[in-house]
Amino acid sequence: MTASTSLSHARAAFGMVVVTLMWSTAGVVSRSLQTAESFEVTFFRSLFNLAGLGVALTWMRGWGLWLDLLRSPRVVWLSGLCWSVMFTAFMVALTMTRVANVLVTMSISPLLTAVFARVFLHHRQPPRTWVAIAVAGGGIAWMFGHNMQAADARSLAGMAVAFAVPLSSALNYTVLQHAGRSQPVADDSTQTPATQPDLFSAVLIGAAISALITLPLAWPFHSNAHDLGLLFGLGIFQLAIPCLLLVRVTRALPAPEVALLGLLEVIFGVLWAWLGAGEAPGSSALVGGGIVVGALVFNEFLSLRGRQAIPEPPHV
Repeated sequence: MTASTSLSHARAAFGMVVVTLMWSTAGVVSRSLQTAESFEVTFFRSLFNLAGLGVALTWMRGWGLWLDLLRSPRVVWLSGLCWSVMFTAFMVALTMTRVANVLVTMSISPLLTAVFARVFLHHRQPPRTWVAIAVAGGGIAWMFGHNMQAADARSLAGMAVAFAVPLSSALNYTVLQHAGRSQPVADDSTQTPATQPDLFSAVLIGAAISALITLPLAWPFHSNAHDLGLLFGLGIFQLAIPCLLLVRVTRALPAPEVALLGLLEVIFGVLWAWLGAGEAPGSSALVGGGIVVGALVFNEFLSLRGRQAIPEPPHV
């Protein structure tokens, strides 16, 4: 990538903030739906995401995209399956419990990823990460325990469904990391990263699987024109466009900084639901969310500082 096409750090960081802002609109938009029901919401969101990404990537890559998609390696299909679980579980969970409960539960994805990387890839994690995992686990346990004491079975089930999102995200990252490690290393600067898993194809496959598995559960449809307009917005502006931006941004930002900025989705999402839909976060979400987000911020901030402290090799 040439200097003229690369993003500066400031622009990449701003782009990540924009991504989290777009992601965070799902909760408040879902509270504005009039007639669409649980699986119907998921179906149309995934369908419009598939259509949006399909049009954008066809314009970028040409019609050969679809033939290449069918010939995608197994790892891309496994990644697509993980994406389908994330797409489906997220929207279903939003229909069952508060936005804050869903977002806080999802926010433990970086810590679950650290656990999976240690177990399956044998990556060594610093002690601060294990401390953060223990503290964040306590925050999630607080939220679950409060809902159990309140006998709010539906909210508890919604949080359990939401837990499938960070679980699938961590598995997705682990699968892609394993595939990347198994690829031969290029011995010259002219080799393109064609052997690396195609993330865009995986997202397309995930959207297609999500739409297909929720179609029979969503039928017959009840969405009116108002709801279809909102679901179109979710598929395109809350999902497809941020997916395109995220891949661009992550090329210019270190992983800890991406994870740290990604936590803004929790704050933005809770605020949108509170201000836009009158859904105040419960006390358990505030306490548990504060514990989880605090642990994540502490861990990612120290990770970022550690990376910045490593001196760059001298230029020759």
